Amino acid sequence: MDDRPRNLRTLLSEAKDISELMVDIAYAALYYGEADMVAEIDELGDELTDLAHDMRTMCVVAARSPRDADAMASVLDVVSAIERIGLAAVDIGRIVSHRLGIPAALVADLSAAEEVSHQVRVREGSEMAHRTVGDLELPTELGMGIVALRRRGEWNTDVADDVVLLPDDMVLARGPGGSVSALRRLAGESPWIPPAAPDSETHLDRAIDAVVEMKNISEVAVGLAYSAVVLRDPGLAAEVTHLEDRLDEMQERLETWVLRAASTSPDPSPLRGLLHLSAAAESLGDAAQQMIWPVEQGEELHPILALAFGEADEVVARVPVARGSRAAGASLGSLRLETETGFYLLAIRRGGRYLYRPRKDVVLHDEDQLIATGPDEGRALLAELCGYGIAVDEETGEEVLVPLVART
Repeated sequence: MDDRPRNLRTLLSEAKDISELMVDIAYAALYYGEADMVAEIDELGDELTDLAHDMRTMCVVAARSPRDADAMASVLDVVSAIERIGLAAVDIGRIVSHRLGIPAALVADLSAAEEVSHQVRVREGSEMAHRTVGDLELPTELGMGIVALRRRGEWNTDVADDVVLLPDDMVLARGPGGSVSALRRLAGESPWIPPAAPDSETHLDRAIDAVVEMKNISEVAVGLAYSAVVLRDPGLAAEVTHLEDRLDEMQERLETWVLRAASTSPDPSPLRGLLHLSAAAESLGDAAQQMIWPVEQGEELHPILALAFGEADEVVARVPVARGSRAAGASLGSLRLETETGFYLLAIRRGGRYLYRPRKDVVLHDEDQLIATGPDEGRALLAELCGYGIAVDEETGEEVLVPLVART
């Protein structure tokens, strides 16, 4: 595209957003069984390929010395990892377009996943129509964030608060499955009830549970990988490697369960979709591991990476829990982070170790550090919940956390 901004930082941010949008659309297509959505993934994939080519060209041109080349190598690693994320999304889409098999129980389990991608069309006369994104306050009201907006055939991955939603806009949102009904009601869409999960436990049920768990783990791995790059945190990088190892182990177990389920099924061909979906989740884990390799090895990271990912639609935040704050001593379930702040908690750093994907019954301690990702407008809410305000350092111009609660 001739009008694409020729700035590496902007292209990195755009590529990250597009690759994540592709994954969101792919899972939404799987959820609905909509083959038409796969064409959108392919179009975005072509755009991502062009972006990757332009970024590699810029990296080569910018490397004028061995030191520059070392720093740019980390950028090239990240570019390749982003491409792999996009390819994994294409593979998920192929499950739908090639009719490889999507058991109804899988759709039921995806509805209960920690985060779901959901697409709605804004209807005339609905509560969404002719209102701005900021006025709706979806991140704080529903815990769902608008990932992208499709209008007249064009996707916008940078949906600002002042954008007015119009009838026939396609809104792609991501958040807890329990908020889907409310989102559809706001958009004026008819209710959509996923298939019910079976009561009995079979080898197929175990395989489906494993696939959903792999989806959750792979998404956490990618989120932690971006966090590790932005924060230059070897501890987070080590967690990503641990998660990738878990994905490998889970894929092996899943293959066994699928084979056992196939032995008792009169037509095992629909089970192919489970194998392809697990392979795509494992590919996402591989991409995450590739992204953090420079951090894990202690290599020099180019500062453009942190700047670019700080400008992406979803930002990474690391906030400690202050003594006396609302978060201190409270369970995650009672805090309702996603609905209160719009941020999704990736991990808790406690005593030098990380608790990834913590459950709602986990109680936060003083000095815990929350690693979370979400919309920039929710960052101040997350900081306040943990006992901090956000201010700008006069010397560096960078945003810093300022304690709101007196330390004792």
